[in-house]
Amino acid sequence: MLNVAVLMGRLVADPELRHTANDIAVTSFTVAVDRSYVKAGADRQADFIDVVAWRNTAEFACKYFHKGQLIAVQGSIQTRSYTDKDGNKRKAFEIVADNVHFAEPKRDNYGGGSYGAPPAAPGGYQQQRPAPAMEQAAPAYASGDTGDFEEIPTDDDLPF
Repeated sequence: MLNVAVLMGRLVADPELRHTANDIAVTSFTVAVDRSYVKAGADRQADFIDVVAWRNTAEFACKYFHKGQLIAVQGSIQTRSYTDKDGNKRKAFEIVADNVHFAEPKRDNYGGGSYGAPPAAPGGYQQQRPAPAMEQAAPAYASGDTGDFEEIPTDDDLPF
């Protein structure tokens, strides 16, 4: 059996940390995921997927993720049945998150309440970031030197 769910989207609201009666951390949040297709003449549609996270994953999500932020979630699909306040039987589908990941780079602009902004220094002004050190250039393979590569025979037999 296989039950794996991987999705990436934007948080609809800030995750809020709660605790069970046994003091286990839990949070639930909704991720807006754009559909991969658009009907001609229509706007892009999104699905709103409910996610629940437990223990350390819940604490991590609540500490580092905020509304509007791009998040990647890896987990499994879970269903549960319940009776609503009107006595109707309902079924809920949600993702139980095993891992949550940052899906966009940390924002470098320090204004406008970005989630990557450092706290203000005493006196109300922002601390300056130190200038980045000289970065080493990545090795270039465009020189055409194939000394590190071995040619693979072109016959149809696979080596495994």
